[in-house]
Amino acid sequence: MGPLGQETPIWRKATASGGNGGECVEVATNIPGTILIRDSKNPTGPTLRISPTDWTDFISQIKDGR
Repeated sequence: MGPLGQETPIWRKATASGGNGGECVEVATNIPGTILIRDSKNPTGPTLRISPTDWTDFISQIKDGR
């Protein structure tokens, strides 16, 4: 079990971030009912927790350029 009392988050970076060590966010989608987001430069720092519905809305807005 991980720090959330459930599964351990499996973090991934966006494929568009490349391997240059730049500014990226990491997302964990393997925790049921929760999407976790963190700064890849500060993996032990704060984590944002949102619902899958809010995540889908957020991604849709990005793709729409909003």
